[in-house]
Amino acid sequence: MAILACCLLPVFSGAAWAERIKDLASVQGIRNNQLVGYGLVVGLDRSGDQTTQTPFTVQSIVNMLAQLGTTLPTTINLQLNNVAAVMVTANLPPFARIGQQIDVTVSSMGNARSLRGGTLVMTPLKGADGHIYAQAQGNLLVGGAGAAASGSRAVINHLLAGRIIAGATVEREVPTALGQGAFVHYEMSNVDFGTTQRVVEAINREMGAGMAQAIDGRLIQVNAPLDSNARVAFMGRIENLDVRPMRSAARVVVNPRNGSVVMNQTVTIESCAVAHGALSVVVNTEQQVSQPNAFAGGQTVTTSQSEIEIKAGGGALMQLKAGVNLSDVVKAINALGANPQDLISILQAMKSAGALRAELEVI
Repeated sequence: MAILACCLLPVFSGAAWAERIKDLASVQGIRNNQLVGYGLVVGLDRSGDQTTQTPFTVQSIVNMLAQLGTTLPTTINLQLNNVAAVMVTANLPPFARIGQQIDVTVSSMGNARSLRGGTLVMTPLKGADGHIYAQAQGNLLVGGAGAAASGSRAVINHLLAGRIIAGATVEREVPTALGQGAFVHYEMSNVDFGTTQRVVEAINREMGAGMAQAIDGRLIQVNAPLDSNARVAFMGRIENLDVRPMRSAARVVVNPRNGSVVMNQTVTIESCAVAHGALSVVVNTEQQVSQPNAFAGGQTVTTSQSEIEIKAGGGALMQLKAGVNLSDVVKAINALGANPQDLISILQAMKSAGALRAELEVI
């Protein structure tokens, strides 16, 4: 049984492969901006919010109709089931211009059963500063399906969230400076002094000596042309330069919630001995009915009888040989025959004993 089936990283015999600078670093200041809005989805097939339990949906409908010229009493009790209150989210990309269309995600916030077939009514999307940057509207694309009848319900995938492709139009631009003065700053995705130095050397080798210098383990300062057209071409050349990154630090990442274990190719182990045993407890409960005679005057009594069985698996002491590459480590640990949940405990014990030469990270 392959215990490390989730360890899908390939094993390479040589040094790390080359990557482009655009995959290792990003330009400082060029970023997405999150947008959010509150709106209504209409046209649902009796699968919307139960308005008696979601008063904010009724209030939103009354306010929307008032803006469209239809005034309703604030005390009216609307009984609608084809409308749902939703939250609309989107990412405003850098250099977005007025009139550009972006995708939006629509998620139910009430007790609607499905948003399938609904239409989002025009919804303003605001940024962190409270200003409106886009307007969203359109028909929802929901990937799930469901049916219900006589109290039974079947659902495939998720019905309470959907997407609208190109569903929002940008109404306000976010100024994005392409560098600061004569410099452009690149931020490395991970702090690695060796890789940062190699990026600096690659830029200086291609663009000229002294063009780039490292500020620290993450930030690189590059001299760039002042003309915007020349700067764009200059940055286009830089981001496609190949750099061979340093080998990353040895790390094992475990997720105790689902039992997944992932390790990179720099993980090694020292020779050690491991005892692994499984302990299982089985409880079987049966309901027994004691029925008195017809003329005894007693009462029928139900009693429970439980049987408890404890099973202990084998816990033989096994020796693991030292492994200097990922393939050897996987073979050694798989030899224990442990399931993923037990493997997490074994790795933690090996780390405490000094046999696991890697950083153990629990997520």
